[in-house]
Amino acid sequence: MRIGIVGAGVSGQAAAIALARAGHAVELFERFETARPVGAGLLLQPSGLEALARLDLRGEAERWGARVSELDGRIAGNKRVLDLAYRKGEYGLGIHRAALFDILHTAMLSSGTRLYLGFDVAAIENPEWPSIVSHAGQREGPFDLVLDCAGAHDSLRDTLNVSARAPLYPWGALWTTCPDQSDAFAGKLRQMYERAHIMVGILPVGRVPGAGEVSCVAFFWSLRLRDFAAEKDAGLDALKARVLALWSEAEPIVREIARFDDLTLATYRDVSVKRCRRGRIVVMGDAAHGTSPQLGQGANLALIDAITLAHQLKRSADLDTALENYVRARRAHVAFYRHASRALTPAFQSDSRIVPWLRDTFLPYANLLPGGRHMTRTTLSGMRKLPWGSWKLPD
Repeated sequence: MRIGIVGAGVSGQAAAIALARAGHAVELFERFETARPVGAGLLLQPSGLEALARLDLRGEAERWGARVSELDGRIAGNKRVLDLAYRKGEYGLGIHRAALFDILHTAMLSSGTRLYLGFDVAAIENPEWPSIVSHAGQREGPFDLVLDCAGAHDSLRDTLNVSARAPLYPWGALWTTCPDQSDAFAGKLRQMYERAHIMVGILPVGRVPGAGEVSCVAFFWSLRLRDFAAEKDAGLDALKARVLALWSEAEPIVREIARFDDLTLATYRDVSVKRCRRGRIVVMGDAAHGTSPQLGQGANLALIDAITLAHQLKRSADLDTALENYVRARRAHVAFYRHASRALTPAFQSDSRIVPWLRDTFLPYANLLPGGRHMTRTTLSGMRKLPWGSWKLPD
């Protein structure tokens, strides 16, 4: 088949790799003149690592990233309120977005995928025999199948009649990458909270392309989007003082930040689509189910989308049947993490007083409840689905 993909992010490149290797003629359209990643660090969960393994790319990711054994969240007074560890034999992998991008990009180029750069897609026309049209009027197609992988801030999905909702979260985060000279922050994702209106975190991400062999971490500071201008006007020294007043142990990382402009503002959308398919057009990745980063599942779900679609196309010779099987296969897994992320976000990023109080009062005891530890571990690993039960990647 001839397959067009919009967007060279995680889901777009992973889908291109899987589908081109399966023998399809794949064309990938990216609006930027140079394909590049956006953001600092992310956490690949065991589910995402398994998907990378299906692409024969897990080993390369392991060489760049840093293993994360647990999530450790604390409040003032060093009281631990978040204590999440992986199941025996499992771990997360903190990795810089540039490293994951380079891994996927290299594999995508070697797969035979044809890459169009500077192709800003304006529309996908004719769902039953789709063509891709740029803002400049360039047209490619028709294709047997088109995948919209243009990310959480995608503008195409609103034209596809898939009943999309994508409100912008009022909270975001300032991110940057810093060297961890003494490896003091290795092994854990650490976070400190003041109710839910302040959250600061440090995630090991391993090596960063172009930065040599030093181990690095991603530093992030949560904030309301409306407060960004005031935060920038106050300056870096004021921000550092606020961080260290809450978490003095972060000083070795914070002192590495030289300029406020080294911090990048990340924004998030709560994305849902009633139908991720219209004819022979499929919306995938963050364009279909973007969430806040509280459960660390965005890249994992995107990788799994790609693997599952390739699997269903291989299983069925009939395209419509394969696409319907893909929609059914992804529904329960995506729904669990979309709802869970939506429910958890106010406990870590909001102006609420009640919700973080409930978090600090009851969350430390979640693992003591019958089945609680299993539920938290499988949720963290990316292995849950609605309404109940475990999920696994198709064989």
